[in-house]
Amino acid sequence: MARRTKVATGAIALSLAVGGIVVINTTGTPDAARADGADKSFFIDIAKVPRGNNVNLDLAKRGARGTFTVDCGRNENGHFNGDNFIAQPGVRNGAEHLHDYVGNLSTNADSNNKSLLRAGTTCKNGDKSAYFWPVIRINTEEEEENERAADAKLAADRANAAKDEAAPQVDCPDVASELDEVPDQAMPAIDENLDKLDKESDNADGQLAQGKQAAQVLEELKNKRKPSIKQISDAMKQAGKPVAKNEDQLAGCAVKQNGEGGLDNGGQNSDVSKAGDAEKKKSDGNAADLPGVDDNNEIGDNEGEIQRPEKVDLTFTSGGARRVVAMPKFLRVLYGDAKQSTNGPANARPSWTCTGFEDRLTELYPICPRGSKIARIHAFPNCWDGKNTDSANHRTHIVFSDRNGKCPRGFKNVPQLRITLVYNIPPNIQAAGQYAVDAFAQEKHNPRSDHDDFANVMSQRLMNQLVKCVNSGKRCRQ
Repeated sequence: MARRTKVATGAIALSLAVGGIVVINTTGTPDAARADGADKSFFIDIAKVPRGNNVNLDLAKRGARGTFTVDCGRNENGHFNGDNFIAQPGVRNGAEHLHDYVGNLSTNADSNNKSLLRAGTTCKNGDKSAYFWPVIRINTEEEEENERAADAKLAADRANAAKDEAAPQVDCPDVASELDEVPDQAMPAIDENLDKLDKESDNADGQLAQGKQAAQVLEELKNKRKPSIKQISDAMKQAGKPVAKNEDQLAGCAVKQNGEGGLDNGGQNSDVSKAGDAEKKKSDGNAADLPGVDDNNEIGDNEGEIQRPEKVDLTFTSGGARRVVAMPKFLRVLYGDAKQSTNGPANARPSWTCTGFEDRLTELYPICPRGSKIARIHAFPNCWDGKNTDSANHRTHIVFSDRNGKCPRGFKNVPQLRITLVYNIPPNIQAAGQYAVDAFAQEKHNPRSDHDDFANVMSQRLMNQLVKCVNSGKRCRQ
């Protein structure tokens, strides 16, 4: 029987016999959970996980209590690929496992700042950020015909990305990230002028694409930015919160080729980052050497039914800080470690739990009692170095706060992204150990390799609103 992949949207009642091992159902003992699968060491009854080990719940009781939740759907449009433009830029199928995407509609190996800005989004509030994580599969054998439209769309996206590669782009200071906490009375004027700054940058990109001289574009852009920056600065001064950088510094922009660079306003770290990425490509292989996604949406040894999350919750919190500052646009952030078996345990984090048991996080696949569902909780690093949107290892520019929500010296508290994914995995599949996260081959589907990726492409105005909600203690949903 051919192995086929489908997206499961509801509960599946399955009874399997794999390798001579019969799946034991939990019907007779509804409150019990047990594993009866090939590798029991990867699975654990959630009842055996110690309570109170979810540090995120402790941080939620500290600092600013506001939250900002973005509704970007559950990947209903089936946006999957084996790429990772953050960790493996330009390497097709470089992840060697499949990602679920919500938010930005164009995300693939060739994504860059400009292509992300041009794309559409699944987020209801217009957030163009990219949110993506490895899929979960149930390994079953069924004959299903698959849609091939995704391949055509992927080819079209890459063709558009290739055009973007040749186009220069303006790189302007991120004004929102330079603002202290914005008082209510200043918010309308600041939001209006942040919108103007984004529009002026977009217009300048258009002029560069049409062949206008960069020096002229930059001079005109600086003159157009100055009035908006002055109004923002005046509004903050009147509210007793002066902007640290002077208006000329914030008005000046540069031109970057290919829409990249931008690790900081001077771009001095761009060579380091590119060198690190080039080294990754050498060690991980060229695009042509990596296994592709087959007609069944299977890649490498990642086989089976893709399980679409029943619920996707994207919520930004204070991470325990008393107040947070804006994330810069295009900030890249990684959670977990997809190669923890070779890199070591430093960046791997417990991500797994069951609904109703959120105070217990485990590094293993949980087996949940009846009425409870599989959940993954990914709480991202939240201390930014104040300069770089990326770093050579994609980690040192943004790190975790301590258990009290405090950042290391020289770092700033930014909103902490917490992604919660809930799955309707049938109880007998859990008991049999028949579900697993997509992973690099060397990980052998180890649940400790669970990870998540985020690139901030929010407008400055939207980010400003997010910061305001978090710091004011409001519960905002968009």
